Amino acid sequence: MSDNLADLQREINALSERVAALGNTHATYPDDAQGTAEAALAELEYAERLLGDAGAELARAHSNPAAPRRSGEDNDRVLLRAVFNELSVPVVLLDHDGYIRRINNSGAEQLGGAPGYLTGKPFAHFVDLRKRAAMQSWLAAVLRGDGPASLESRLAQRGWAEDVHLTLTRLELPTEAQPLVLVAMSPPMHGDEEEGPAPLESEVEDQVVVLAARRLDVLTRMTRLLLRGTTPTRGLALTEAADLLADSYADWVIIDVCDLPKDPQAARRATVVGPADVPDGQAEEVAALPPGDSDIPGEVLGRGQSLLFPLIEDESVLGHLASGAPVLAALGAGSLLSVPLRGSRGVRGALTLIRRSNRGSFRLADLGLIEEIGEHIGLALPPRP
Repeated sequence: MSDNLADLQREINALSERVAALGNTHATYPDDAQGTAEAALAELEYAERLLGDAGAELARAHSNPAAPRRSGEDNDRVLLRAVFNELSVPVVLLDHDGYIRRINNSGAEQLGGAPGYLTGKPFAHFVDLRKRAAMQSWLAAVLRGDGPASLESRLAQRGWAEDVHLTLTRLELPTEAQPLVLVAMSPPMHGDEEEGPAPLESEVEDQVVVLAARRLDVLTRMTRLLLRGTTPTRGLALTEAADLLADSYADWVIIDVCDLPKDPQAARRATVVGPADVPDGQAEEVAALPPGDSDIPGEVLGRGQSLLFPLIEDESVLGHLASGAPVLAALGAGSLLSVPLRGSRGVRGALTLIRRSNRGSFRLADLGLIEEIGEHIGLALPPRP
């Protein structure tokens, strides 16, 4: 086994050098991206075979648990783990349910977290909503034994979005009751066919002081709007409040108002404001949906409790469009929060904010700010008829 592992280590070292050379070539000659990507895909397929060999060696090391352990076998297992962790190709090992069983350092960097944090989480949660259903279907096909799959996908997490090429391969190990799936990530084959919003620059999003100042500015502007908008001769313009939040704090803003106390089914969608680049008619389609028919804002209206989703796991919580597509998937949502509009006599409505997957996720500090704004809007609403 030691000789096999030594050969494997030499092959991996050579692969790492070739991958580094491809990366340097892509950085120097970006116009030749297609040729570089094709070569990278070939190296990725070879890396899969190397990982398969490593998995087979590891399986053989565990195939006889009753036999006494020898120090050489222990050293081999340590080497195999080191090979996996230091492999320059981002790879993820998924269990039969699609949860991350193991991830190497390059894969953890690709997903934007530490290996210990990522282990045990569903891999699908790191895939953009637009691409999640397709990835899950291919994953199911690979697990069924239909052969390996290769697809273009898109990762989205913590304020960034990145197109990737995923290669899924089924692994059957003697030590596992169910097959596993090895996912290798590489640059997209066709970088000019990106779907969805482009990634934003992250520098400002990571500055705590700037974020705090932005929240204070939003609260101040909203307070001025509410004070100016609620006079004896002029009622509150909810669209103006939604426009302010969409301009400075979110991509989509939805305000629902409940004219009857404690009856979410009687709620009406008062206004929907979205970004300028959405397809024609999409905002109107969202505005036509009954608020009480979906988990959000139905639960907020019924229980009067705020909801925060830094990462959207269930794309159906905001309902479905007439086409059957989940609303959140159609909007390219990456993060969501919804708070009650609380007046002097209970919950008057719900304020729902959505950020697309290319923006920083909503945090607890954002929830506190929007809860305060929601209470201000609730107090400014006219009395129920």
